Amino acid sequence: MARKKVPSRRKTGPLHRLRAYFGWNFHTGLLIGCAIAAAITAAAITYIRYDTKTLKRTVRRDAVYCGVNTGLPGFSAQDAKGNWSGFDVDFCRAIAAAIFDDPKKVRFVPLDAKERFPELAKRKVDVLARNSTWTISRETQYALHFAGVSYYDGQGFMVPRARNISSALELDGSKVCVQGSTTTALNLVDFFHTNNMKYEEIKLRTVDDVFKAYASGQCDTLTSDVSQLYALRLKLPKPAEQVILPDVISKEPLAPVVRQKDDDWLLLVKWTLFAMIDAEELGIDSKNIDEALKSTKPAVRRFVGTEGDYGGELGLTNDWAVRIIRHVGNYGEVYDRNVGIGSLLGIPRGLNQLWNAGGILYAPPIR
Repeated sequence: MARKKVPSRRKTGPLHRLRAYFGWNFHTGLLIGCAIAAAITAAAITYIRYDTKTLKRTVRRDAVYCGVNTGLPGFSAQDAKGNWSGFDVDFCRAIAAAIFDDPKKVRFVPLDAKERFPELAKRKVDVLARNSTWTISRETQYALHFAGVSYYDGQGFMVPRARNISSALELDGSKVCVQGSTTTALNLVDFFHTNNMKYEEIKLRTVDDVFKAYASGQCDTLTSDVSQLYALRLKLPKPAEQVILPDVISKEPLAPVVRQKDDDWLLLVKWTLFAMIDAEELGIDSKNIDEALKSTKPAVRRFVGTEGDYGGELGLTNDWAVRIIRHVGNYGEVYDRNVGIGSLLGIPRGLNQLWNAGGILYAPPIR
């Protein structure tokens, strides 16, 4: 008997025609799908990491979102009523003053060391003013820019006075508390290795954890930036029984941080810092700012905006620097009231003195 003819099952749909044309198979389609998904993901990441509208968004929401330390006396700390104060806090207020003529238009977002850079990259904050050390890896790995050094610091050690130690080179055999995910932990390894000394490292997640471990006697040495050691010593029951050793084992240029690919915002943040430094050098402060507005000196006139259009070039009014000094003060005023000799921390200006007064603090001129 003749075999019954089966109707042809030609694949004529659009997908089948494409497969016939390009020679697709299942695996080829899968690879192409993965490539498309990867491209979409990369585009999304690029959008997050490369932000070009920070100033516009800040103006629209009527506030600067500023990432700060979760609690570091002298730099960023909150009182019982929720009021923030400190060196870094004042810098955030200076940005708000430049933009809004109102230093109160800041929302402070406390961030710990591990989350600070990822949260900035994800746009949770507009700027990070959180005693962060400027390094190449932090700029490249997180696509960030450090806007300029606001505080020259260095890593040191604090020990109980009862140990009778006067130099970090006498710390052989110490139990050292250190915060993880910081340059501090890396510097600690380098220092003891270089000097052929043994130590036991007690690595903890947050500054509070480090402080509690030291205060309870889990370690006999605490290492951190010297400025932070001064702050933590104040929190101990008997600060006078603690010694901050004179040795400084690293360079720690602390700087405000912003996202890459947003030049307008970077310019605004770094020139806010430069204006505070330039004001001190020019002798302009919060007490004499109104007199400065009447000055005939060219450098002062450029600073206060009675000559030139420097504010307009930043997307601000020409009195932007006047706003900063009137509401917040110059660099010296901010330093003195928060961390200087007259404050509870009592840290000498040292390297953070102006370049023409024995320090290395230096800012480009407004001209």
